[in-house]
Amino acid sequence: MTDFNSKLQQAKAYYQGAQDKIDVLRNIDPFFIDLSLRENPVGARVGQTIGDKKAILPLVQQFGFKNILLGTLDYSMADELEVDDDFMMWLRDSGADMTGCYVFTAIGIEDEQGVFTPDPSMLKMQSYKVPNSLHEIYLSDLGMQGQYDIETLKRSVVASVNWMINNIQGDNGGPTKLLINIVDGCDAFAQNPERTCEVLQLLSTLPIQGISIEDDRGTYLPFQVGAFFAMARTFLPQPFKIVAHMHAGGGFENASVLEALANGADGAWGGLPKRAAIIGHASLGELIANLVRVGNPHMAEQYQLQNLLPLARHLQILDEKEEVPADLPILGYNAYRMTLSFFEQIEGRFMDLPPEKIGGTYGYRVCPVVSNAAVIAGRLAEVTGRPVFDFPDAVTTQMIRLMRRDQRAGLRIVYDEPENLVELYGRALASVPVQS
Repeated sequence: MTDFNSKLQQAKAYYQGAQDKIDVLRNIDPFFIDLSLRENPVGARVGQTIGDKKAILPLVQQFGFKNILLGTLDYSMADELEVDDDFMMWLRDSGADMTGCYVFTAIGIEDEQGVFTPDPSMLKMQSYKVPNSLHEIYLSDLGMQGQYDIETLKRSVVASVNWMINNIQGDNGGPTKLLINIVDGCDAFAQNPERTCEVLQLLSTLPIQGISIEDDRGTYLPFQVGAFFAMARTFLPQPFKIVAHMHAGGGFENASVLEALANGADGAWGGLPKRAAIIGHASLGELIANLVRVGNPHMAEQYQLQNLLPLARHLQILDEKEEVPADLPILGYNAYRMTLSFFEQIEGRFMDLPPEKIGGTYGYRVCPVVSNAAVIAGRLAEVTGRPVFDFPDAVTTQMIRLMRRDQRAGLRIVYDEPENLVELYGRALASVPVQS
């Protein structure tokens, strides 16, 4: 018994470690910057016109985002303007309130003689009157290659921050808010942690809002990401903000951003839909949904959760000119189409997220191997417009039997398609007497 008790205590310690992370996620009031105006069109087939951006901005504001990135100014060929430039000039010229708005900029360069040259993106930010910035640096060997060495980077980031503080007017006339975005942050931690920590120590002495760390290819495992953010928090204590941005290269993105939050991150930036610079990212839509899943009360207080699914889907369709991938978790059309009643997520059950919580409803999808009578009845109701009680168990059970027989006979039929489902229903109805 003593051996059992010892093992039980160890097992409970593992459980408590998980609960501690849940508590962090449940209680955090995360800092978000919405990038639906930039992150999503970067990897989209179509992208956005200035008219699209004019329409999107009030939508994400109404949803509840207080911090919104208007665009990117540190793109290649600075002389050839992008739609982002036109949009920011239109906001400036129309006298729009840009409180809480950000823009991507690159640092300028200070040479060995102390002469500082601001990056063209910094000058554009000043001209467009955008108040705040994600101010980008690279810190891995490959990222710095061709741009600067580490000593030049250290000089230049200090000079750039000082230039921004002195030349950019922030929200409501106050100081500009700067997040130093380490574009290759996970690479930098993995390749040279000591040098990376030295730069973090330097950043902790500057008048900045905090830092951002990216996994720009989405290749690091969640536990690595968690360690990197814990390391960063060691050198940047509160009130410095540390925010995350995770791409979907390896399929870890949502787990990684949750690990980041559980290990000291304050929030994240990204678009509301899934589409991103590569094949996807840990979108704010997914993150908000997952924080609702763990019982975080701040999501319902600050965001129009009833609009989460409709808005995220609308924005992705706008950028792609095609439907959201059906099997995309959380945001996809099939995410809440039940194939078996056992899989239903139930209100009040820990870690379940019924679709109604984020503006969706349950649907039904017929899969011949597993779908039960209730699912088949639900799909028939969708297809025919008749009430679900019009389809008795005797008939839907017979439909299951017929699907199994068809498959054993070598037939491959998509029963979920309306015509095929109605035909199957007719066959079942003809072979089972229905009691009146």
